[in-house]
Amino acid sequence: MSLLPWRGFCAALVLGLIALGVHAAPGWTAAWAAAPQNFDALPQLPGVPAAPKWMVQGTVRQQLTPALNGKQVRVRFSNRFGQRPLRIAAATVALGTGGGNLSPGTLQPLLMDGRAAFEVPPGQERWTDGAALVVQAGQSVMVSFALAEAVPATVVHRLPPGGAWAVAGDQTRAARLRDAQRPPWNLFVTGLDVKPPRPANVVVAFGDSITEGSGAESGAGAARYPQRLGVRLQDNDGRMPVAVINAGIGGNRLLADVAGPSGLSRFDADVLQQSGATHVVVLIGINDIGFGTFQGKVLPGFHPPSAQALTAGLQQLVDRARARGLKVLLGTLLPFEGSGYWSEANEAKREAVNRWIRGRQDVGVIDFDAALQDPAHPRRLAERYDSGDHLHPNAAGTAAMAQAADVPLLRE
Repeated sequence: MSLLPWRGFCAALVLGLIALGVHAAPGWTAAWAAAPQNFDALPQLPGVPAAPKWMVQGTVRQQLTPALNGKQVRVRFSNRFGQRPLRIAAATVALGTGGGNLSPGTLQPLLMDGRAAFEVPPGQERWTDGAALVVQAGQSVMVSFALAEAVPATVVHRLPPGGAWAVAGDQTRAARLRDAQRPPWNLFVTGLDVKPPRPANVVVAFGDSITEGSGAESGAGAARYPQRLGVRLQDNDGRMPVAVINAGIGGNRLLADVAGPSGLSRFDADVLQQSGATHVVVLIGINDIGFGTFQGKVLPGFHPPSAQALTAGLQQLVDRARARGLKVLLGTLLPFEGSGYWSEANEAKREAVNRWIRGRQDVGVIDFDAALQDPAHPRRLAERYDSGDHLHPNAAGTAAMAQAADVPLLRE
């Protein structure tokens, strides 16, 4: 019997299902992520001794908050900045029950290539195999991993602040950790993917401390504008789910390595390589403008870039994202008069960059500047949105940012 009629039938069936809007099950989709920094390259304050090398051992537990529902999860371990293998003796994932505790009935082992013990080579990132854990958007998920040997802390991030616990020995299966310490940074875990029940948009919020959440750190993590935006987008009248991923780094610059790798150098890893990424919101450049300015003057040895250099850098990000099929949204730079960064020359650069952004017709534009400025003094943040340093929005400010960013393009 010839197989040709059967193959023709299968092909017709697939085309028919597509025509009816029935699609294959979604693949791995980013539900949480953080943009890492190299601990050994963190900026040092003038006159302050460099921090000693930080050795990590025993078990580390980290809290994650997925932005999508799913019935399977996988975890990304990053050794992007490491100089030696990151060796994991055991790892688990479970639902959190508050603090550093987890629900034993949900505990699942995390394997890599079917192995309970695995390693991530220097300079690389690796995903675990899928684990059968049902998660809901906004629910606490705990990832625990025991190190096979003491290793220098290299890959670190602050999303969320106070989101890690460290204990001696292998306590990856413990419901409650014994004698836990609270590391100042989160370590090595930089991504959580899920298999969502239906396709979803993944919006990556890319930027500096204003995206990461400085100035709005107290209380729940939803005080950050990407998390607030994600909550708004979850109320979408049954339309396609949307996850918002926070890829902000405090102090980050677009064109230079200082606090973390430059925006240009980390864009591929922190945006384009997020699983299922569909959109990117770019808000970066204020640190390039202000870094090295004190009392209105540029300190000796600093050479801040021109507005033209910044817009050329932003254009590179636009081109790279669009080449990968992502929809791009550019955010205008927020007002900052009154901060240590401000000067007349720096204000002129900010306004020039914002004019360039507002003039774009080929990308989405989110006017954060207009949404948060003081109407009577447009160079300043409105008082009700100012965290107090005249640079970072407070919780009310991040809510206003999320409202400004809630545009139809993100649901397309």
